[in-house]
Amino acid sequence: MTKQELLRKKLGGKFFTVVFTKKDGSERLLNGRLGVTKHLRGGEKGYSDADFNALTVFDVQAKGYRTVKLDKVKRLVCGTDLTHLLR
Repeated sequence: MTKQELLRKKLGGKFFTVVFTKKDGSERLLNGRLGVTKHLRGGEKGYSDADFNALTVFDVQAKGYRTVKLDKVKRLVCGTDLTHLLR
């Protein structure tokens, strides 16, 4: 089972908070959800999350989709701390 599959199973459609390092080196806190399809606009992503060790998350504050690299995650909380699942 990949990390992405494990996280999808644990998080389901629940809200969660993730703290990660962005590509430019700055730290970002994101409140999000997995499985949101309301804002999709046809087509498909040109890549697989598993190929890049990433997860596509719906940012509930910005109301848009974000890609989070799992190796850059510092903390993942959904009721309890789930950061250990990424190691």
